[in-house]
Amino acid sequence: MYSEKVMDHFSNPRNVGEIENADGVGQVGNSKCGDIMKMYIKVENDVIVDVKFKTFGCGAAIATSSMATELVKGKTLDEALALTNKAVMEALDGLPPVKVHCSVLAEEAIAAAVQNYYDTHGIDKQVAKSHCDSCNCEH
Repeated sequence: MYSEKVMDHFSNPRNVGEIENADGVGQVGNSKCGDIMKMYIKVENDVIVDVKFKTFGCGAAIATSSMATELVKGKTLDEALALTNKAVMEALDGLPPVKVHCSVLAEEAIAAAVQNYYDTHGIDKQVAKSHCDSCNCEH
């Protein structure tokens, strides 16, 4: 059902925790889904130099959070915003259809953290968010 990469990121998640004095924090999720993700980013010269997450949810939610942090660490904010749920799923060698919404949440959590960074640093940019079509929740 789950790929080896999903199981590895679930069993050994990368970048778990909080960043004190984070430059951006984004939280997404819905109690209807049961998955809530919170992402913390540290930014220097427009580059994400550190990223951490806390996720309440299923194994797929933890794995997608972990993989998303790996994919954006060391990237510029624009590169991080270009991360798609499809890229997260591909990096994990796929997810079952009923768990696709977890990868959408990971994409949205990164976008929310970047938006929070823009807002708190007086940068007039709006980050477009995707929406989960694979479940009936509203993010």
